[in-house]
Amino acid sequence: MSAAETTTAKVPPTRHSSPPPPSGRRRAAGRGRQRGRTLLPWALLAPCILVLALVLGYPLVRLVTLSFQDYKKPQLWGFKPAEWVGFDNYSAILHDSEFWSVVVRTIIFAGGAVILTMVLGMLIALLLQRVSPWVKTLINISLVASWAMPVVVAVTIFKWMFDSDYGVVNWVLSKLPGVDYDGHNWFASGPEGLTVIMLLVVWGAIPFVVITLSAGLTQVPKELEEAARLDGAGAFGIFRYVTFPILKPLVVMMTTLSVIWDMGVFPQVWLMRGGHPEPEFQLLTTYSYDKAFGVNDYAGGSAIALVTVLLLMGVVAVYMRQMLQIGEVE
Repeated sequence: MSAAETTTAKVPPTRHSSPPPPSGRRRAAGRGRQRGRTLLPWALLAPCILVLALVLGYPLVRLVTLSFQDYKKPQLWGFKPAEWVGFDNYSAILHDSEFWSVVVRTIIFAGGAVILTMVLGMLIALLLQRVSPWVKTLINISLVASWAMPVVVAVTIFKWMFDSDYGVVNWVLSKLPGVDYDGHNWFASGPEGLTVIMLLVVWGAIPFVVITLSAGLTQVPKELEEAARLDGAGAFGIFRYVTFPILKPLVVMMTTLSVIWDMGVFPQVWLMRGGHPEPEFQLLTTYSYDKAFGVNDYAGGSAIALVTVLLLMGVVAVYMRQMLQIGEVE
């Protein structure tokens, strides 16, 4: 047998050997895998997007449509067809001094509620880091209980607390030297009444802020706090230069959510005033509802609601910018 035949006999034949695919086919397969990775998130989000489109899509489209029409009770009952009036509804509300008074009142109300919520929430969260475990557990149970309380129940409690005849707040304040609040009506004026409603909103919002910030405080390295303490930093310095920078993304997120929630306050005002808020108690949400269903100007109420949405979108834009800046710094 020759050397060539011997070499050929020693090499076993391969059953599944095939030439490598051409480079074009490999590139197509790579593009297919990349397309699959791109479409997978959208496929997973599709059910949620479909539900949102069904639940919110039609009402939103209907709201936008009504804001450009003349739509009152005759149009509602079908006696007259709805007429397109363009931007007349927006022009009417933007030239209405009462609307701007409501806007300013809403901004002041939401700003005060957000500041109180964030400051008190941060203080309570910091306090929870310095108490014994059983006290921390008791406070957390109380926070969750208050958070889970229905708005109707909370409004009833606050109405009793600030009642002019039997309110515990008037009774406690009257015990102070030189203070006489017997029979004081907190809802006789808009500023005092809205302050009470603001306290109600803050009371309901603090638990979520405290629980979220408490979770964030557990991520602050103790080594950094100890190093700052050894360098001579006090409690405020440690919070400013160590704790707060780590919590900043959480604080920005919570502040933005609080602004959105407090700008959209409705049941607290509506229930506290018995379903008929006086002009000095009107916020954008109640003003829009009263405009639509109180005087049957559905188009005007829709325009006010859309202006409110645009204001909230401005808040969201600021939030997104802050988050992008934080991401670039990191």
